[in-house]
Amino acid sequence: MNFKRNILCIDLKSFFASCECIERGLNPFTYPLVVANPKQGNGAITLAVTPYLKKQGVKSRGRLYEIDKNIKYDIAKPRMSLYIAKSKEVVSIYLDFVSDDDLHVYSIDECFLDVTDYLKMYKKTDEELAQEILNTIYKKTGLTATCGIGPNMLLAKVAMDVEAKTKPNNIAKWTYDDVEKKLWPITPLSKMWGIGKRMEKNFNMLGIYSVGDLAHYDQNILKDKFGIMGIELWNHANGIDSSKIADFKKIAKTESFSHSQVLFKDYNENNIKIIISEMVDVLTERLRKNNKMTKCISLGIGYSKEIDNGFYHSTRLDNPTDSAYEILKYCLIIFDKFYEYLPIRKVTIACGDLQKRDNVQLSLFDEKKEQKKNSINVTIDNIKNKFGKNSLLKATNLLQDSTAKERNQKIGGHDS
Repeated sequence: MNFKRNILCIDLKSFFASCECIERGLNPFTYPLVVANPKQGNGAITLAVTPYLKKQGVKSRGRLYEIDKNIKYDIAKPRMSLYIAKSKEVVSIYLDFVSDDDLHVYSIDECFLDVTDYLKMYKKTDEELAQEILNTIYKKTGLTATCGIGPNMLLAKVAMDVEAKTKPNNIAKWTYDDVEKKLWPITPLSKMWGIGKRMEKNFNMLGIYSVGDLAHYDQNILKDKFGIMGIELWNHANGIDSSKIADFKKIAKTESFSHSQVLFKDYNENNIKIIISEMVDVLTERLRKNNKMTKCISLGIGYSKEIDNGFYHSTRLDNPTDSAYEILKYCLIIFDKFYEYLPIRKVTIACGDLQKRDNVQLSLFDEKKEQKKNSINVTIDNIKNKFGKNSLLKATNLLQDSTAKERNQKIGGHDS
């Protein structure tokens, strides 16, 4: 049975660049403006560009030197305080239409609204209400927004990402009937919400190149290779998403272990895996020391100061684990899903919903495997405790971008 609500996903178009244009009395649809730090020269990251420049092929999250030399543009230094203030202004508009319980702020420029229980009160269809909200945003702030409408959060988001920007009124509505003709043809896979470049590559190796390919793939194989995330993405490929805005309002009160590290230089998708892997090793050692296993993995990424932004997301597991391999796998899936190809300066990893290892029920086959792995890990832990953290190192700990040896020689990171 399909979950059916009236969900709006609203995105503020070219948000940073539009804010800067509005402050200057300029039209972002006719003016060439790039948001970047001019002090960093031609290699500065283009945090945002106006729709006018996008039409000329200039992309956000690129570098200034990548812009065609024949294109003239002005540069605005990023002002996060301005963008946060504008974002709060827009959120207050949403709260004029729905209660806080029916609003999920997904990012600084994107929100989900559940308007199911408001349509009778306003005597409007979901499309009419969406249009009124977009008109109000423009009238009060000068910002242009796009909106996807769907029976669940997934289809609302994908409708917004894929189709809304092509509509004259910036609104696109998808239903479950649109899954086959609109969702399944999406390719490459990284155009689909929730699938990043790394996961796209993993799927391509299985012969999965479109959302339709994923929708028709064997669920058991996906679960075996990617765990609960594989099933979630299979469900998404079929337009299935039972998550509710209320789910994001719940505050977890379970015990957790966390580890955070501020990096001494900028990292990116090519070398951050070393840091994440080393931090997972620290956390799994702590789990074993306390005889605990985790059912919830969280990863947070903080970008460099010039960007002053990042993300923090979690995923729940079917079964508890203290396996470094499993925890690293889920951390990288989260990373691949939300990373925006910006310079990284902070990493946070947390293991939540902790359970005592002795209380976890495993099958006879799994129990034997776990006992063997645990015995090896405990032996490694004992050697490190006796002879020092650097007495046993992985080959990756010797790489230039590793911080393990240095951290082991002092009190590294921040545990809680």
